[in-house]
Amino acid sequence: MVKKVFDISPPKKLEKKKVERFIPEKKPEFKISPPRSRMGKKLILIPLVLVIVGVIAYFSLSRAEIEICPETEIKIFETRLTVDKNITNIDFSAGSIPGVVFEETKTFPQEFPSSGEKSTEKRAEGVIRIFNDYQNDQILVAQTRFQAPLEKFKPSLEEDEEPWFKTVERVVVPAKGYIDVRVVADAPGEKYNIEPSTFSVPGLAGTPQYTLVYGKSSEAMSGGSEKDVFEVTQEDLEGAEKVLIEKATEETKNTLKGKVPEEFVTLEEGFKTEILEAFSLTEAGTELEKFTFQVKARTKTLFFKEEDLENFSKEFIATEIATDKNFDQETLKIEYSPEAIDLEGGEIMLSLKLKAKIYSVVDETSLRQALAGKSLTETQFFLQNQPEVIRAEVKLWPFWVQRVPENFDKIKITIAVDPSPISE
Repeated sequence: MVKKVFDISPPKKLEKKKVERFIPEKKPEFKISPPRSRMGKKLILIPLVLVIVGVIAYFSLSRAEIEICPETEIKIFETRLTVDKNITNIDFSAGSIPGVVFEETKTFPQEFPSSGEKSTEKRAEGVIRIFNDYQNDQILVAQTRFQAPLEKFKPSLEEDEEPWFKTVERVVVPAKGYIDVRVVADAPGEKYNIEPSTFSVPGLAGTPQYTLVYGKSSEAMSGGSEKDVFEVTQEDLEGAEKVLIEKATEETKNTLKGKVPEEFVTLEEGFKTEILEAFSLTEAGTELEKFTFQVKARTKTLFFKEEDLENFSKEFIATEIATDKNFDQETLKIEYSPEAIDLEGGEIMLSLKLKAKIYSVVDETSLRQALAGKSLTETQFFLQNQPEVIRAEVKLWPFWVQRVPENFDKIKITIAVDPSPISE
């Protein structure tokens, strides 16, 4: 049984002033003039005026403020609600509120390091002009060797390395003429990038043509190298795609949230991201230290107004409680979670759990009629016997008033529901 508390502020008592008795000496005789007699009459009228003013003040200024705290109970209501992009107003009968579709499309290019490594070997190559001072044409088969002076190689060649450059294809050098041909070093390495030189043909040694057929280069050989290089792997490409898809999904969602007005509600589960592009112009196996990957994403969601959710919830509770009951909208607590999401169709099904404090309706008109003209004691007794009231406070003005006014308009009744929040 809830203990009832009633706070009634009684009027303040007036302190009685101590009056000392004064016995005058023998009264002198004197003549009363007419003006003095009129002043005496005025003094007699003062108390009467004060009484009249007091009566008028009582009826014109007196008022009562009665605050009632009704007995409440917490009730839970459960229902389903559809957020629908195809409607513009709340449909209470269908259990639907309007939704709005928002979407964001962004492109995310990013550079990634290559993780693969491999050793590369490249042979120097260049063009030499072959001279034939012999009287007959000279046929040179493919892979014919041309030898440069050893001092041209820097650093010096090792014992197992040959100072040769070979022709790529078969050529015929006309007698007393020349021809330009492309040659490639016998081995890889930077040491074969030699400066312009004169070349002999070792294969003609011991023949008359040995000194008459030779080659000369006007430009340095180039391209020879031996080094470790980075390589783009298939795993690099797949990892870059995964990272960018996660980044695109998160960033487009956050960008979308930032563009939605504050009055709309967001659902974390209500976002859908579609990857429109995911590619790199670099293929696996390419010798690069870094490569670029790009993802284009589109995220969409269906939002709804918090005001629509609250209005639907209030209307739903109002239809679920008895007609002699009311609920405190300030204590309304709404919990919701998505049951089904169809962004293509523009619908989200929500499961609602509503909590609110319910109390009996107070008939303020009947209460005013019952309390009008009652003393403080009678008012207290009456309110104590109202089963739906657990606390009441009565305030009367001015301070000397001891009864509730007869005039209904001067009786103000306030319903104050316990403000403590509803626990989880």
